[in-house]
Amino acid sequence: MVEVKRLGYCVNGEWKQSKTTQYMPVTNSSTGEIIAEVPRCTAEEVNEAVEAARAAFPAWSSTPVTERAEIMFRFKVALEAHLEELTLLVATELGKNLDESRGDVLKAIEGVQLACACPILMQGDSLMNVSQGFDTVMYREPLGVFAGIVPFNFPAMIPFGWMLPLCITTGNTFVLKAASLTPLTAMRMLELLHEVGLPRGVVNLITCGRNEVDILLKHPDVRGVSFVGSTSVGRHVYATASAYGKRVQALCEAKNHGLVLRDADLENSARVIVNATFGCAGQRCMALPVVVVEEVVADEFVSYLVKFARERKIGCAYDPETELGPVVSAEHKEFIFNWIAKGIEEGALLILDGRNVVIKGFEGGYFIGPTIFDHVKPGMSIGDYEVFGPVTCIKRVRDFEEGLSLMNANPFGNGATIFTQSGYYAREFVRRTQAGMVGVNVGIPVPIAVFPFAGHKNSFFGDLHVLGKDGVAFYTEAKCVTSRWFDAKMENTRIGTWEGTITRV
Repeated sequence: MVEVKRLGYCVNGEWKQSKTTQYMPVTNSSTGEIIAEVPRCTAEEVNEAVEAARAAFPAWSSTPVTERAEIMFRFKVALEAHLEELTLLVATELGKNLDESRGDVLKAIEGVQLACACPILMQGDSLMNVSQGFDTVMYREPLGVFAGIVPFNFPAMIPFGWMLPLCITTGNTFVLKAASLTPLTAMRMLELLHEVGLPRGVVNLITCGRNEVDILLKHPDVRGVSFVGSTSVGRHVYATASAYGKRVQALCEAKNHGLVLRDADLENSARVIVNATFGCAGQRCMALPVVVVEEVVADEFVSYLVKFARERKIGCAYDPETELGPVVSAEHKEFIFNWIAKGIEEGALLILDGRNVVIKGFEGGYFIGPTIFDHVKPGMSIGDYEVFGPVTCIKRVRDFEEGLSLMNANPFGNGATIFTQSGYYAREFVRRTQAGMVGVNVGIPVPIAVFPFAGHKNSFFGDLHVLGKDGVAFYTEAKCVTSRWFDAKMENTRIGTWEGTITRV
C-alpha cells in the first residue's frame, strides 16, 4: 500500500493546508493506486493567491530585468540537476514512458532558456529627431498579475516552459492553477524555483474546480490569462476573461492530419507516424490521429503502420523498456473506450484494437494499446474530433487535391504534415494548408521555443501565441515616450506649430 499524501497550495512562498473539505485523487497511472490527494481550493484561497501576486508585483517589476533573468539561469541549472527526479514524477503521475517524461522536462528547460534572453527580448525601439528636436522611445513594461490554467498532459512543459518563465522574467507575477490529475511535478518545480531565490509571492500555486477558476477570469487584479485545454472550456475562458478586459491566449483541441502521397517513403513515413500517433499515449495536442493517404498506396502503407504499431512495447511508465505507457486515469481510459465504440458504430473498420491490454503485475494500470481505424469517411466523428488517446484514423483519397481539401475542412488547425518526395507538392501544402504548425516529412511539427506555438481555427482563441516574440508581447505592453528639450526663450509659435501637427495627425 502507498501512503496517500494530502497536498496543499502555495501562496506567498508558503505551502498551506486548504480549508476545503473536497479533495481529488492523484493516481499512479501504471498501477491505479492513489498516491496523493489534491485540494479543491476555496474561493477565499484563490483570492488569497491573487492578492499575494498583486502585492509582490511592485517590487518584482522594479527589479532589473538582468536580475530577474539571473534567477532563470539558476532555475535552469536546478532543473538540469533534478532532471531524473522530475522525469520519474511525470512518468508516475501521468504515465508517459521515461523518454517522453524526460522530454517534457527538457521542453520546460527550453522555455526557461528563452526567458534568460529577456534583457534582449524586452528591448524597445527608439527614433531620434522624429520631428525637429523631438525624440521617441518605445519601452516594454510588465502589466501585473497573470493566471495560468493548465491541462494534465504536460505538467512540466506547459506551466514551467510555455507560461511562467516569460511571464515572470518580463516582470509580471503569476497564479498557477495546476492540473488536479498531475500536480506533483508542478509543485516540485515551484519548490526548486523558490530554492534558487525567487521572491515570495511572485509565483503562487492553487488547485481548484471550475467555479473557482472563474474567479481568476473575472478578478479585477488579474490582467491576463493563459489557458491550455479543451475547446469548449477554451471558448468560455476566452469569452469570459476578454469580456472583463483581460488579455487571453487559449490553446485548445486539435485533430491534426498527415497526408501521405504515393511518392512518399512509405516504410519510414509509417515509422514516423506511429511515433507521432502513439507517443505519450496520444495525449498531446500535436499527436497525429488522422492519416490521409492516397488510395493507390493505402494498403501497403497501412500494412507498415499496423506492423510498427504492434511492435511497440506496452508497459509500466517507469520501466526503461516501455514504449507506450498508460493513459492518465480510469475516467480518461473509459472516455477513449467510448470513442472506439463510437467509431465502430459509425462504420469505420477497426483493424487494430487496443482495448484488451493487461500488463502482468500492473493489472490496475490504465493501459490502452495502439488502435487503428481504416476507411474512416468524412462525417464520422471518430475522424473529426479529438480522442486524446492512442487511436488513429486512416482516410483514403484519390489525390493531393482531395486530401488537402479534406484536411482543410476540419474545424481545428493546430498542426498538419505531408509525407512526400515532391518539392512542388510540399510547397503547395505549406502554402495552402490551414494549420498553424506545418511539417514536411515530420510527424510532430512543433517549433523550438524561439518561435510561437501557433495553432489556428478552433485550436486557438486570442491574438498572441505562447513562446517566441508573441509570448514576450503577450506579457508586456508598449509605452511610447516622446520628449523635447528646448531653450526657455524659444518662440511660442514654434511650439504651437508642433502641437498643431500632433492634432492634425
